[in-house]
Amino acid sequence: MKIAIHHQEGSFSTRWIAYCQKNDINYKIINAYDSNIIQQIEDCDAFMWHHHQANYKDVLFAKQLLYSLQMGGKKVFPDFNTGWHFDDKVGQKYLLESIGAPRVPSHVFYAREDALEWANETTFPKVFKLRGGASSANVKLVKTQKQAVRLVNKAFGKGFSQFDKWEHLKAQYGKYKAGKGNVSDLLRAVKKLFVSTDFAKMHAPEKGYVYFQDFIPSNSFDIRIVVVGNKAFAIKRLVRKGDFRASGSGNLIYDKNQIDDRCVSIAFDVNKQINSQSIAYDFIFDQEDNPLIVELSYGFSGTAYEYCEGYWDRELNWHAQTNFDFCGWMVENLVNETKG
Repeated sequence: MKIAIHHQEGSFSTRWIAYCQKNDINYKIINAYDSNIIQQIEDCDAFMWHHHQANYKDVLFAKQLLYSLQMGGKKVFPDFNTGWHFDDKVGQKYLLESIGAPRVPSHVFYAREDALEWANETTFPKVFKLRGGASSANVKLVKTQKQAVRLVNKAFGKGFSQFDKWEHLKAQYGKYKAGKGNVSDLLRAVKKLFVSTDFAKMHAPEKGYVYFQDFIPSNSFDIRIVVVGNKAFAIKRLVRKGDFRASGSGNLIYDKNQIDDRCVSIAFDVNKQINSQSIAYDFIFDQEDNPLIVELSYGFSGTAYEYCEGYWDRELNWHAQTNFDFCGWMVENLVNETKG
C-alpha cells in the first residue's frame, strides 16, 4: 500500500503526512501540477489532494485529475461523490433537491427574462450568491426588488469579479474590531483594493446565470456538522455582528450541548445517500425550528476544529475525546477502501 500526497501548506496534507509517518504507511509527496503526474503515481495505490477553491490552478484541473485517476482504478481523496459539487452552490441545489434533503429553498436562472419575472413576483429579502466562494465571500442580502433587478442585469451583463475587494475589506475590518483579526490581515485587505487576487486575475467574471436562496430570518448562528466516514464532529458559528452570515465570522462554540442532534442525524443520512468520504454540512433553522442545509463542502479549515470536545458515531453515540485526528481518519478510511 502506497499513497501519493500533493503537499500544500495550510491544507490537510500536513496532517495526512504526519499520520502516515506515525502509522508506518508508505507514502510519497508529489506535485500535482507537473505534466507527468500520471506517471509519477503509477507505483501508488491511492492519491490524496486537498485542492482549494481559491487557488486558480486547482480550480482549473483538480477535479478532472482526481476523477481520471479514479476511472483508472486508483483510490482517490476526494473521490467523485465527495468532490464534484465542491464550491458549486448551483450543483448543490440540484443534488439536495434530487435526494429530498431538508434544505434552504434556492432559485437559479439562466436567462435574464426568467430572472426578472421571478424578481418581480417573489418576496424579499433574498440571499444572492455566486456559485463559488468560501467564508461567506460572494454572498449578499438582497432587501428589495430593485436590488435584485440590479444584480440580475449585472449577472447577464458585465458579470461579477471573482473577488469582491470592498466586501473583503469590510469583513477583515469587522474581524479586527471583534478581536478576531490583526493589523496585518487588515493591511493586506487594504492592499487588495489595488492589487487583486491571482484567482480573480486569472478567471473571467462570473456571468450567464443568477442564483438566490430564500432568507431564513432570526438565525443568530449556524451549525456545521463534519462527517468523515462513520464519525461526525461539529461546531456552532455565531453570526457576525450587524450581519446575517456566520461563515467566516471566527466566533466559534465547541460545547457539545449547543449542537442540535437532529443536524448530526441529517448529516449522516444525507452522507449515506450521496456516499461521500468527508463532507461539512452547514445548517440553519426555519421559523418552525426545523434544521435546513444551506450548503456543503468537502474542503474546510482544519484548525477550526482543534477544540472540538469529541465526536458522534453513526448510531449517534457520543465519544468524548479532544485532539482527535480527523485527517488521520481520512487516510485510514482510504487505506481500508484500497484493501477492501
